[in-house]
Amino acid sequence: MINYGFTKELDIPYETVIELVRVALNKEGFGVMTEIDIKQKMKEKLGLDMNKYIILGACNPPNAYKAILAEENIGLMLPCNVIVYEKNNKTILSVMRPAAAMQMIDNAELQKVAETVEEQLKNVFDAIR
Repeated sequence: MINYGFTKELDIPYETVIELVRVALNKEGFGVMTEIDIKQKMKEKLGLDMNKYIILGACNPPNAYKAILAEENIGLMLPCNVIVYEKNNKTILSVMRPAAAMQMIDNAELQKVAETVEEQLKNVFDAIR
């Protein structure tokens, strides 16, 4: 377990987990704003092979708006990242914990928004089984 995210191993194919995550994010009001295929980028930029690994940058617009109003520079920490990768014939799902990430910023209003977002992301995480 990591203190800055929720993580679990799954016996579900990598591509299926990605699709399940997209659906679960949508149900919680998130959209995927960025998608980085790390395996592809490492091959393209460094000529290296690695396991499948993707970073999905998720955003819930109403909460992002509240966060920016509370702390204009919070864009440095947006969007919320969800990662899916393969390891030892398993698919790993990890979702960031915004409340943990925002503890470094002394802003009570922002912390409330982060707790709401974390609850929504935990729902996404829990929906994937």
